[in-house]
Amino acid sequence: MVKIVTDSSCDLSDEILKELDITMVPLSVRFGEEVFRERVDMTAEQFFQRLLKDPFHPATIQPNSVDFLGAYEKACAGADGIVSIHISSKMSGTINSAREAKGMLKSGCPVEIIDSKTVSVDLGNVVIAAAEAAKQGKSMQEVVRVANEAIDNVRALCLLDTLKFLEKGGRIGKATALVGTVLNVKPIITVKDGEVVPYGRVRNYEKGLDQVVKFIQGYSDIQEILVAWTTDEKPARDLAGRVSAFYKLKPVKVMRVGTTLGVHVGPGAIIMSLRCSPKAA
Repeated sequence: MVKIVTDSSCDLSDEILKELDITMVPLSVRFGEEVFRERVDMTAEQFFQRLLKDPFHPATIQPNSVDFLGAYEKACAGADGIVSIHISSKMSGTINSAREAKGMLKSGCPVEIIDSKTVSVDLGNVVIAAAEAAKQGKSMQEVVRVANEAIDNVRALCLLDTLKFLEKGGRIGKATALVGTVLNVKPIITVKDGEVVPYGRVRNYEKGLDQVVKFIQGYSDIQEILVAWTTDEKPARDLAGRVSAFYKLKPVKVMRVGTTLGVHVGPGAIIMSLRCSPKAA
């Protein structure tokens, strides 16, 4: 059996992690001098409440190599190998800690570390594909292949209520092109080659959701759609319902954005990730 390890930036729900036997290593968030491990010491709800009122803008902290070593040692028990899939190396140093831990591992259990080149439920979509392959008893080589194919075939859009938090977090990347847009215009961003890039802008939130639906309708042979929200669940549920009207293969999973992405996108954001089969790319 191949074991899957990821990090908390994947934003997968506890139910999915348990169902697919995925090991999650938490990132941390710092407010001033206080540090909290995501989903261990601080829930998403607690984080967003504090984000809106704390005088300190939070920063995320990658797991260290010891965190990963502990996860690998535990996952190695009875495993043929570990496939460890993580947040884009252009967004975080998390994957470097994973690589250090691989070098420290004494068990001889093979570990393959993969840069997903993305984040949040887009990363989660890749992790689900790999975990389903592992659960089917696929070899480590096959699971790695499935993960890499999924990376090539995931697409994400994030509808923002504001660019303020992306600017504060210093991770705005090529989305600087959206700065200075007309008041009340809602920016849409995506991820390309591992970094944030602008996708477009819309006049209001409703038109933004329409744009996301139109984006999804442009793809065929979709294998999985995930939707996540930061502070308002209803639009995410509504979006999932609209998508489900024409997407029949699987239910659209809805979950909560965690601290890693939440630091940068702020309140009112919705992110959608779709994964197509390789032949449909």
